[in-house]
Formats: sequence, C-alpha cells, structure tokens
Amino acid sequence: TKYIVPAGCPHVNGFKVDNWKQNLRVIYQCFVWSGSVESRKRKAKSCICHLCGAHLNRLHSCLYCVFFGCFTKKHIHEHAKNKRHNLAIDLLYGGIYCFVCQDYIYDKDMEQIAKEEQRKTLRSALVDCFVSCGLCDAGVGEKYSTWEPTKRELELLRHNPKRRRITTNCTIGLRGLINLGNTCFMNCIVQALTHTPLLRDFFLSDRHKCEMQSNSCLVCEMSQLFQEFYSGHRSPHIPFRLLHLVWTHARHLAGYEQQDAHEFLIAALDVLHRHCKDDNGKKANNPNNCSCIIDQIFTGGLQSDVTCQVCHGVSTTIDPFWDISLDLPGSSTPFWPLSPGGDGSTLNGESHLSGATTLTDCLRRFTRPEHLGSSAKIKCSGCHSYQESTKQLTMKKLPIVACFHLKRFEHSAKLRRKITTYVSFPLELDMTPFMASSKESRMNGQYQQSVDVFNNDNKYSLFAVVNHQGTLESGHYTTFIRQHKDQWFKCDDAIITKASIKDVLDSEGYLLFYHKQFLEYE
Repeated sequence: TKYIVPAGCPHVNGFKVDNWKQNLRVIYQCFVWSGSVESRKRKAKSCICHLCGAHLNRLHSCLYCVFFGCFTKKHIHEHAKNKRHNLAIDLLYGGIYCFVCQDYIYDKDMEQIAKEEQRKTLRSALVDCFVSCGLCDAGVGEKYSTWEPTKRELELLRHNPKRRRITTNCTIGLRGLINLGNTCFMNCIVQALTHTPLLRDFFLSDRHKCEMQSNSCLVCEMSQLFQEFYSGHRSPHIPFRLLHLVWTHARHLAGYEQQDAHEFLIAALDVLHRHCKDDNGKKANNPNNCSCIIDQIFTGGLQSDVTCQVCHGVSTTIDPFWDISLDLPGSSTPFWPLSPGGDGSTLNGESHLSGATTLTDCLRRFTRPEHLGSSAKIKCSGCHSYQESTKQLTMKKLPIVACFHLKRFEHSAKLRRKITTYVSFPLELDMTPFMASSKESRMNGQYQQSVDVFNNDNKYSLFAVVNHQGTLESGHYTTFIRQHKDQWFKCDDAIITKASIKDVLDSEGYLLFYHKQFLEYE
C-alpha cells in the first residue's frame, strides 16, 4: 500500500536559514513556555500588541522580527502584509500561523523544538513548585524527570511480564495481619495507615531515603509493609519485625498486654516523624515546620484564642496536632446538649431524627468558647494583671488526613470505664464551620451554614474507622477501611470480610479517619 503524505507549508523554508533553530528556541523559552517566575514577569511586561497595547486578543509574535500583534483585531495580519513576514507564533498555545496559507501549519522540525522546550519548562516549573512547597525536602519532587527504567528494572520487567490491572472489584491492598498476642491495637492502625492514599503513594514510589541502619528504621519497615500489602499475596502477613521495632522505639508499648489503639497511632506517627524528618532546617507549610511525609499528611494547626473578660484583649497561639480528641456525652466532663432534637434537621449529612449525638455536635462542643473561671485566671498583657477569661479552640490549618479520637476510655481517680454512647458520623464532612476564619460568622456558638456549595476546600471523605468491642479490661479492635469509592471491608486481624456502608455508619466508632476531597497547590 502506498501512503500519500500531505505536503507541508512551502513558506516555512524561507524561515529555515542560519540559526533558525536557536532563534525559535529563544522565542519558545521567553515568550511562549515561560517556566520561571522571572520569564513570566518578562513575558507579562513585554508581550503586548505594538499597535493597541493589549495583552489579550490572541497575541501573536512575528518569527522574523520583534513584533507582537493582536490576531483578533488583525494587527499581526497588517504587519505580515506590510513587511511580508509570513509566519507568526501564537504566544498562548505555541502554534505557528502562515498568513499566505491562512492557517496554522505543521512542520516536523518546528514541532520537535516546541515539544522539547515545553518539556524543559514543565520540568523546571514542577521543581520550582516542589521547592516552594517543601516537597523536595521529603524527596517527593527531587530532580523531577520522567521515569526511565534502569537496566536492572528492565531485566525484572522482562522476567515478570504479568501486569496487575486495578479495577473497581480489585482486592489488591487487602491483606490480613496475624495477631501476635493482644496486638489487635497495632493491626487496626496498620490497616488504616496502609490505606491512607498519599502515604501509600509515598512508600510505593520508593521515596524514603534512609540514613539509619535499615534493621532499626521504622520507616524502612513501613515501606516493606506497603510492598507486602500491595504485592497481591492473599495470605495474612506476620508483622513481627514491626512489633519488634515498636517495642524498641516506643518502650511504653512493649509487652503482650492490650494497649490503646489511639496511643499506638500517636506513638507510631511520632517515631515515623523522627525517622524521616528533614534536618536541613528548611521550613515547610505546616505548623510543625517539618517537611517529612508524616507532617505533610497528618499535621494541622489548632488555634487557641484566650479573651480577657475585662479589656477583651485576645491572646492567640497556634499548636500543631496529629489528631483531635473529642469528649462524649456520658463522660464526667460536662457536655452541652447541642443537637437540634427531633426536628429532622441535618448538618454534614448527619440526621438528628433519633436524637443521637453526632460528630458535628462533638466538634461544636470542642470549638465552643469556654469560660475558664476564677480558679484559672491568666495574666492579661493588656490589663497587666490576672483576670478571668474565655478560651476558644478553632482550626487554623486543616491537615490532609483528619483523625478524630472519640474519648471512650475514661480514667480518673474515682473511676475507670468505657463510654459506649453512640455517635453518628457522616461519610462526607465539611470542616468550614470549625475554622478560625469562620469564627466571626458564628452567633452564640452556632455557625450559620454558608450557601456556597462550590467551596470544597474544607470537605473530607471517610476512609477508615477503628472500633473497640468489649470492656476496658477485655476488648478487641477492628477496622473498617474503604478500598474504592463505595467498597468497604472489615479487617479483624487475619480475617478480611466485605462490609456495607450501613455496617460502617452503625458502628460505635473510636478513631475516625477522613481524607481531604481536594488538594491544593501552595
């Protein structure tokens, strides 16, 4: 078969003389694919129509001389006709227009130059972006380049031709964990962490650069654990190395006694943070000023405003947090009845028809102003004396993963007990009412819900729930995890079973893990 290749624009040859390639590269670098901040500023200042001074109207640049003209108002057409400069480049998309052919043209050599320069600009822009937001410090954006397999990787790919296709019914990532003797508290947290999307992406892309002895680094063990979970093996995994490292680095958890899953979560995050944190002194965009992957994902900023009752001066502090511990009705701590009652109203998708306490109620109580009383006076910087005050907590910065700890275990001098109060929690949660920025729009402690349905910055989706069954002295931990959008599974040590959304939402709830629905570049 003989294929007929359409002829290209014959007028291009008049441009292809002397250093035309270098000249074209300069135009793409400076005026089309502007990657650096300096080049963008230069483009904004210089790229205006030489006839009307406009930035817009499909601005084109002459390829033969330094002239910018509007395509819409035909100013570039006038220049081409007067100067007989037949070719111009679109400064927004990089296409080349021929005024004789009266159309955008394709030339293989020019197209290759355009792609090369666009690729260079994209690479440098991504590196700048990663540097500015601190991701390079965690190894996430280091020397951005497209992945090219090494000789060793090519060899492995040749000998392992089988590929795993991820589908909606795929169970890869689901794997049971053997209980090594009252270690369900560890297993349930491991299940939640291995199904945390960004943490999974970090470890499966081999981002951890270890500077410790590999047999003592908890991050290396977590990396290996992720490999085990997503290898496709179905047999339960035995996490003996993880348990040994936990005992080594968090000695208060050593032994075969039943431990608190929440305490293990905080200890695990602390050790992971210490083992992979960046020591070069660069600040990151979270309250810990640390760019390690743990702080990037889990750290938020809690704002505390203490207001003097005399001069109404406000003292503000912001503290980092990995989780939010919420009081429950039935505890010895006074709980304000905030539920609207049986009026059928909903907030954050939680119904009050049954009169049950909701997660939103708990968050309202957590962020409600509290009078500190005469026994807890503070020295006011305005009054220069000790005065009574009110304290209010709000969210200054939300983490990517928000973990809520429902305080079901009460330990005091008088009693030790478990609080079994049912708390309803939603599949989707909007944290906007509890932000420091929403504080001004509150009235009498109640947030007036916004009608802006397009504001998704503070919206979260549930992806893991840790539950505790039994009493304070004898109990067992299990986890519900979300595999895909609407597929949930119950992880009970070595046993993984399919669960319904109703099973998840009807469960008691001890630790609730929510993931931000939208991630913004900063």
